[in-house]
Amino acid sequence: MIVVKFCVLGKILSGMRYFIGVDVGTGSVRAALVQQDGKLVTAASKEIRIWNPKPDFYQQSSEDIWSAVIFTVKSVCSTGGVDKDDVGGIGFDATCSLVIRDKQGKPLSVCPEGTLDCDIIMWMDHRASEETDLINATKHGVLKYTGGGISLEMEPPKLLWLKQNLKEQCWDKAGHMFDLCDFLTWRATDSLTRSLCSVTAKWTYTKDKQFDPQFYKLIGLEELCEKNFEKIGSDIQPQGQPCGSGLTEQAATDLGLRPGTAVAVGMIDAHCAAIGCLGCIPSDSSISIPPLHSRVAMISGTSTCHMQLSEEALFVPGVWGPNWSAIVPGYWSAEGGQSAAGKLMDFVIETHTAYQDTLKQAQSRNQHITDYLFELLENEARSQGLSSMAELTKDFHMWPDFHGNRSPLADHTLKGMISGLTLRSDAAGLAILYLSTVQALAYSTHHILSEMRKCGHSPDILYVCGGLRKNKLYIQTHADATGLPVVVPDEKESVLLGAAILGATAAGLHPTIQTCMENMCGKGEVTLPAKQDAQFHMKKYQVFLQMYRDQRKYKEIMNG
Repeated sequence: MIVVKFCVLGKILSGMRYFIGVDVGTGSVRAALVQQDGKLVTAASKEIRIWNPKPDFYQQSSEDIWSAVIFTVKSVCSTGGVDKDDVGGIGFDATCSLVIRDKQGKPLSVCPEGTLDCDIIMWMDHRASEETDLINATKHGVLKYTGGGISLEMEPPKLLWLKQNLKEQCWDKAGHMFDLCDFLTWRATDSLTRSLCSVTAKWTYTKDKQFDPQFYKLIGLEELCEKNFEKIGSDIQPQGQPCGSGLTEQAATDLGLRPGTAVAVGMIDAHCAAIGCLGCIPSDSSISIPPLHSRVAMISGTSTCHMQLSEEALFVPGVWGPNWSAIVPGYWSAEGGQSAAGKLMDFVIETHTAYQDTLKQAQSRNQHITDYLFELLENEARSQGLSSMAELTKDFHMWPDFHGNRSPLADHTLKGMISGLTLRSDAAGLAILYLSTVQALAYSTHHILSEMRKCGHSPDILYVCGGLRKNKLYIQTHADATGLPVVVPDEKESVLLGAAILGATAAGLHPTIQTCMENMCGKGEVTLPAKQDAQFHMKKYQVFLQMYRDQRKYKEIMNG
């Protein structure tokens, strides 16, 4: 079923310049029309298809995605009522999925069954696990830029899988291999320029050696070295720079825009969200704003990414990077993360025996279930005479790696753990389980930031965007558990704003991405840590770390 959504959020102003941000997510394409001051005027979205022919295989169609781009861009221009001459530029971001095209630029199937539409291996596709292990076994020096080991989300393992499994069908015929954001700019401009963001974060491109021929030969992808790595990118440019000569005649016709409209070199979606929120100014003027490299962007949804900049290369085990200029040109960046965040919260709520009854109670009050659970926690803390609802989990603890640990332990074999279970099965018991889950995610964030701090980073303030920005328990608990202020941008769509900022930068609205961020990111609400709970969370964090040590010990016993 195709789902199309529109929303109009502002009004058109005469004499205003407008920019379009396009975000290609996992299940939909979204576009937004944004004013030069960063105000989002209108947005549209359209679902895109995912093929899942067998476990661990996730595929998409670049033609299906481009069709959705056309639809959403035309929709925001129509709904917003702007003339194509008023649109100064367009920026694209996308998931870090791999697009394969032949030498004539036509789609090549990446599907073992040969499904013609499927020319994309999605970011969450795990078919290349053996190839990932093979690459990591080389212990090549380039892997220090990926936290010590390459990830299944990155492109070299997927490329190696294609060579070893679909050589005749795909590998031998391939002429162009794109990260999805680079495919979009190619489709819009005919330029084969690759984004410094995408190649640095997902293709092992480094500041010193660019694409390292020794690495690609060592892992069995020597063909990619030919003609200065032409198939994966000979022209690498920073995100936000103008791509080619702007929109081609064909792309302009498709999108309903003017030929030559500035197109920005694109970005990976999570990195683009960081662009859209890190320039945000706290609305509380008493909050001191640290320099850009001391701000952490948390892109919090199904999973969570923790993004931090630095002025020098800082290596953190289990944290991806340092990547040169992958977010803001001129800065190094590190990317930590949690494999399951919102997904974990949904799981523990929806699998509880009290879920259906609790959901009905929330719906009868016209509340989201997490808002209703928050009220239950307030009532439970009051009935127990506690000064803080946080104390409801004094004897209830969780290790949150139900889907493995991405950072800072980088161990996909880790499992979730719960200590303190009883026979309680009512809604209040569900609320306490939910609270423990949120706390565990916050302690996991504290764990990531602690390891980054040990290696030279200075995380002084958190910026949260994504779906969990609306969850007040999640925000307050992160402030309390980390001891840091948390800023939630007023603009709800940080990734779309970030893509529009790229378009504005390419059009020359301001001289750099940084100045565009300063002028377009707006303000945000600040949540401060509750000092009275600091000691409690410190103790809980010690239990959190002990649970990891205990799990390791259990493995030693069972494997002994």
